[in-house]
Amino acid sequence: MSSRIRRCGVIAAVVAGVLVGLAPGAAQAASSKGCVNGGFAVTLGDGSVLRGDQRVTIAANRIGAKLLVRGRYVTFDVVGSTFGVLDHAFTGAPNELDQTGGRRIVLFASKTPDHRGLSLTGPMSVQIDKESIELTRTGTGLSMKIQAKDCANGGIFQMEPERADGTATRITHTLGPDVFYFDNPNFRAREGDVVPYKDTTATVTARVNIGSDLSSRLIARDSPQVATRVLQGCINFIPAPRVAGGIARVDHCGKQSVWDVASGGRMGGVTGEDAHEVAPPATACTQDCQAQNQVRGQSVKLGFPFPVPDANRLKPPFPG
Repeated sequence: MSSRIRRCGVIAAVVAGVLVGLAPGAAQAASSKGCVNGGFAVTLGDGSVLRGDQRVTIAANRIGAKLLVRGRYVTFDVVGSTFGVLDHAFTGAPNELDQTGGRRIVLFASKTPDHRGLSLTGPMSVQIDKESIELTRTGTGLSMKIQAKDCANGGIFQMEPERADGTATRITHTLGPDVFYFDNPNFRAREGDVVPYKDTTATVTARVNIGSDLSSRLIARDSPQVATRVLQGCINFIPAPRVAGGIARVDHCGKQSVWDVASGGRMGGVTGEDAHEVAPPATACTQDCQAQNQVRGQSVKLGFPFPVPDANRLKPPFPG
């Protein structure tokens, strides 16, 4: 099937910024400094390894059940038949924009797409370019693309499903053992405020972030485009000084989020300042998108607390 998946990609999500002084609980700016000496290698099912700048097509019989994607700063595995992702982690390799304090921290234990009986069966396109990688594979009625950056900070991942029937793909994100979702109190304290954004303004709304008790620098969030989060019945009552009664009802689990992603939409992940900037939602785009969502440092950053107060940690970990 011909791919219509747009090209806005992770490269558009990794925005240029300036390095700022780091205070406890404040993330560092997205910068090319976070990608110094980065670059991925991919181990295929037949044991062969792809590394260095290249664009190749891999025959289906060489792909195997699982691909091993290994970078200096980021590692993850890819399920060959679905493009589900396992053990998406920061390695903790030395970098001035490191967020983990030198530790290996698994951000996502899994990112699992439900293809409802379809599978990826064709050859796979692999493009490795400096610190970036793009994997694309198709099957009958189905196409999947994964883009990633080997950087210690910034926008580092996105997954893009496309179906011939035009329906959405449900993708389940399950966090790693040492991270959790939380309702960011810095955003609650400013909820409803209008702040500068590029040459216009943006309104502060509630923000769910990902944090860890292992590092005061680690901050991340899910970054959807043409995707809707599925409520799971994990009910929380969060301090919200700007709303009536001072309490907000939030339906979000502590270790899992579920998303219905439009055909040609995407589920990404951003870290560092990208995760706590005040910016409008990504534009609705499923074909030939450009980098119009780049911020380039022109947004207000609200930061996050460390440690995260228990009242703002979302519970229970999973539904039911």
